[in-house]
Amino acid sequence: MSTDIKGKACLIVGASSGIGAAVALRFGELGARLVIHCNGNRDGADAVAETIRAKGGEVSVRQGDVADPEFSAGLVDDAASTLGGLDILINNAGSMFGRTAIAEATDEQYHRVLDVNIGGVFFASRRAAALMRAQKSGTIINTTSIAARTGGGDGAGLYGSAKAFVSTITRVLAKELAPFGVRVNAVAPGVIATPFHERYSTKAQLDASVRGIPMGRLGTAEECVGAYEFLASARMSGYITGQVIEVNGGQLMP
Repeated sequence: MSTDIKGKACLIVGASSGIGAAVALRFGELGARLVIHCNGNRDGADAVAETIRAKGGEVSVRQGDVADPEFSAGLVDDAASTLGGLDILINNAGSMFGRTAIAEATDEQYHRVLDVNIGGVFFASRRAAALMRAQKSGTIINTTSIAARTGGGDGAGLYGSAKAFVSTITRVLAKELAPFGVRVNAVAPGVIATPFHERYSTKAQLDASVRGIPMGRLGTAEECVGAYEFLASARMSGYITGQVIEVNGGQLMP
């Protein structure tokens, strides 16, 4: 068990289901003091929080749209106030908002994909960067995607492009914040069996993905958690910053 996560103040943005929920549950087990965020799925976030509390963990739930700059900044400030500081920020909120070729993408799709996947990371990270720079400690972990390197599957080009921004701003923040003792890294999941793919991928698309995965199956949310735990732990990754950890069953080997 990573004892240096115990007692840490941690905000997880996008933790009502899938990878974010699995990370929240694990960090709760490790003794982190949590604020978890949701947007539309309040019931899911509440269920995650109830499970954490039932095991003796400390957690609060906040709800809102991270595409809103004021909400995102306020969420970071609220978490820091609630927890008495902020040691770990995990930016996990994101969505595809449907599959479409670039030629058929609407202005609404363009803005929504970029506002959530880019804006959500940018606005929360901007505020957290200021707080962590002042306290001269902390770590930020962003969730990017295999699509950031491959361009994504059919109709996922906007999403993949937005996630490429997340990978790049991870490196930018790592350089800017390293002098202040703050580490910034990212996790890039491959094709993971979560509600995300239940919404946006057909069985045929998932079957095609599996054929390209050397391990021969989709991943699970729980199999992504270790990468976040590793990056959150100064004991395990204290000399690691600006990196993207690929969790994809061998589908991509950069």
